[in-house]
Amino acid sequence: MDFEYAPAPESRAVVDIRPSYGLFIDGEFRDGHGEPFKSIDPSNEEPLAEIAAADAADVDRAVAAARRAHDKVWGPMPGRERAKYLYRIARIIQERSRELAVLESIDNGKPIRESRDVDLPLVAAHFFYYAGWADKLSHAGFGPDPKPLGVAGQVIPWNFPLLMLAWKIAPALACGNTVVLKPAETTPLTALAFAEICRQADLPPGVVNIITGAGETGRLLVEHAAIDKVAFTGSTEVGKQIARAAAGTDKKLTLELGGKAANVIFDDAPLDQAIEGIVNGIFFNQGHVCCAGSRLLVQESVAEELLDRLKRRMATLRVGDPLDKNTDIGAINSGAQLEKIRMLSEIGEQEGAGRWSPPCELPQRGFWFAPTIFTDVAQSHRIAREEIFGPVLSVLTFRTPAEAVEKANNTPYGLSAGVWTEKGSRILWMAERLRAGVVWANTFNKFDPASPFGGYKESGYGREGGRHGLEAYLDV
Repeated sequence: MDFEYAPAPESRAVVDIRPSYGLFIDGEFRDGHGEPFKSIDPSNEEPLAEIAAADAADVDRAVAAARRAHDKVWGPMPGRERAKYLYRIARIIQERSRELAVLESIDNGKPIRESRDVDLPLVAAHFFYYAGWADKLSHAGFGPDPKPLGVAGQVIPWNFPLLMLAWKIAPALACGNTVVLKPAETTPLTALAFAEICRQADLPPGVVNIITGAGETGRLLVEHAAIDKVAFTGSTEVGKQIARAAAGTDKKLTLELGGKAANVIFDDAPLDQAIEGIVNGIFFNQGHVCCAGSRLLVQESVAEELLDRLKRRMATLRVGDPLDKNTDIGAINSGAQLEKIRMLSEIGEQEGAGRWSPPCELPQRGFWFAPTIFTDVAQSHRIAREEIFGPVLSVLTFRTPAEAVEKANNTPYGLSAGVWTEKGSRILWMAERLRAGVVWANTFNKFDPASPFGGYKESGYGREGGRHGLEAYLDV
């Protein structure tokens, strides 16, 4: 039976968005000297706030503040004292999680259900997890007395603004480094709220600095001569530019870049469970996920049945207001990203793949794209090779496990993969052969702060999360 859900909107009143925001340097908000820009709500294209842009002098100031804080306060501080600050930040994030979740959904366009139930609990968990490491670094396997690197310059993307901040800042601080972080220009608001949380936690000035701006601000930060460590999550293209800039310097570098993950469904997979995993793998966060399961590899004998069930399931997905608790798929983050998704989808049709979307009414204003699948996809198609970074799934078939491995690995990327089968031995056989940093078995998009995450090939290098994530921030 079909019934209509009544809207269940989360209140916008729990957040107080200021008309304008400065840069957070040395514990204070101050004016930027670059050209300010507006952050907009992708669900309706309304401006949210004016954001300061950092120029070269502002970046200099932020790096100098981080260096002073590292040399005088944070670096010499005993690990058990640093841990207290991290625990305090984690608890404040939990206390303010509803407000932060609403702010994230307004600024980014993702459904409130995801920011509330996935992003925010993980953000707090990362700070709790690395707080626990701060006084145990000598037991992490990196020598008896590992030292911090110094000042970390960190640049994060717009798809998980607060979660990517936590992935970067928590291990850096636990290891005794100080941080200058640049959030994405389309999603700066939760990073600026985090700056307020640092003040609320009485974090010493200069330990965390947040500078806003577009690509040029990021370039000034990663190329700054006084930065000891660069951490970047974002596109492979920008990652390559950063790697070139860091070459020949003594900066340590970690890159977490694009992906084109294979989600492999064998004929003995629990199909209902697999359908949920496919939907979660590609439509979670509108497909704005570097480890999204954007290539579906289905064993031929079950392909027809699986596609029928998948289409039925997709017809129940609700696209619309990110702040409605019933929404499954929110707004695309920006006009530029929507343009890219549309372009690659049109190319998919021109290349001869069959395009299908469930009937769904998209809002008139804002950036929206219906969940889409392509069948009859060849490995040579651009939609099977390029990262679309949207709610678009390419479906391919295979006959044998060996063919599945070959097709799964036939990509310039290597970030993640999923395997669905009842046979434990087959899961292990596949995991050994898939060139992916993370292999999920009978699940997808599951994250835990204790588990390392990162890729091979053009998906970057270095690991974030877990004990492995400490290494990137220690002089080892």
